[in-house]
Amino acid sequence: MDLKTLLAPIADDMLGMDRIIRARLASEVALINEIGAYIVGAGGKRLRPALLLMSARALGCRTEEPQLLAAVMEFIHTATLLHDDVVDHSELRRGRKTANASWGNAAAVLAGDFLYSRSFQMMVDSGRMPVMRLMADTTNAIAEGEVLQLLNAGDPDVDQARYMRVIELKTAVLFRAASQAGALCADATPALIEALGRYGHDLGIAFQLIDDVLDYTADPEVSGKAVGNDLAEGKPTLPLIHAMRVGSAEQSALIREALTGGKVGLLNEVLKIVEATQAIPYTRALAGAYSVSAAAALDDLPDSSYKKALLDLTQFALSRAS
Repeated sequence: MDLKTLLAPIADDMLGMDRIIRARLASEVALINEIGAYIVGAGGKRLRPALLLMSARALGCRTEEPQLLAAVMEFIHTATLLHDDVVDHSELRRGRKTANASWGNAAAVLAGDFLYSRSFQMMVDSGRMPVMRLMADTTNAIAEGEVLQLLNAGDPDVDQARYMRVIELKTAVLFRAASQAGALCADATPALIEALGRYGHDLGIAFQLIDDVLDYTADPEVSGKAVGNDLAEGKPTLPLIHAMRVGSAEQSALIREALTGGKVGLLNEVLKIVEATQAIPYTRALAGAYSVSAAAALDDLPDSSYKKALLDLTQFALSRAS
């Protein structure tokens, strides 16, 4: 199932969120408007706001409040991408030039700061203190994840546990927050709020692990970025960690050399080692286990088209090509 079909139950909500995004991006500073319009035009899956909307509707919320908080999720996610691209010196995202490549690092960082601060203004508008506490904790965790990833860059001694902590902080916490914020909009019970949190967390882990796989297997024309981009940035993701752990001393040494220097010239050799050590099936299998766990967390939700879509997302996370 393609993502557009999967998200059909919340199509009207997504349009409402888009209207809020465009309205709240407006600024008297022309450059912010310019970068904001560029970001909106770049598209993207918008999974995090979709999770919030789907969770809220699955638990019976029928107000427009989830649309506002979905826009908050998208602003926060976009801010992290703007900052990520500066830190990683990225020039392409989704097949388009990044904001930092177009306007420079300073403008991209400050635009990200604008999105962060605007998102918290919008949360105040919602008047929900539990949501504000959730998002304050979440953005703090994301920042910790960014720093931890920076410390891990170019370090071939990063093990699986250390790497899993990075993706929990950088990716899973925002998926978790989106699902829980939707439950909070619905005034759900603590048990259901916790269940949606488990769902979002495990879905986020699965999603990021498949991102790791796609970095070495995806068609650049589909993914919008070059194969081996993580290697070029010195990121020890799970396929490389596994390959170094189970490969021969010679294979491990070559990957260590490639990671330490971000040597994309060794990509073909690295790809052969990743294949020989079954690193891709290993990573996919772990993503599959998290996907199953995410689906199980929804057992107590009432049946609806929204619950079905949430369940379908656990399979989409595994089968996507970009």
